[in-house]
Amino acid sequence: MGRIKSLLQNRTFRTALIGAAALLLLLAVWLIFGEKSSSYCPTETEARLIKLLTEIDGVESATAMVAEEDGRAVSAIVIFGGKDSLLTRSHILDITAGLLRLEKEDVQVYPAQKANH
Repeated sequence: MGRIKSLLQNRTFRTALIGAAALLLLLAVWLIFGEKSSSYCPTETEARLIKLLTEIDGVESATAMVAEEDGRAVSAIVIFGGKDSLLTRSHILDITAGLLRLEKEDVQVYPAQKANH
C-alpha cells in the first residue's frame, strides 16, 4: 500500500495516469459515437430511385433519402452530381414525385457539393 501511495504522490506519474485515462475515454467515445456514415444502406425504394435518377441525361450520381410514415413515403431529399440545370432538376423532381407518389412540394432536390480543385 505504501508503494502505491508514493506512486500517486509522484507528480509525473499522476500526469501520465490522467493522460492515459483521458486517451482511454477518448477511444471509448470514438468507438461508440464515431463516424458511421459508411454503414448506411439505402432502402429498396431509395435504391430503385437512385437507379432511375442516374439514367437521366446530365445526372452522373445521386443519393436519395425517403422519409416514411406507416410504410408510406411522405417526403424525399435527392442530392445529385452532374450538370446542374433547371431541366435536370425538373426531371429529378418529376421522377422522384412520380415514383414515390408524392406532391412535388414534398421533394427537395440539391446539387452535390463541387470538389475543390
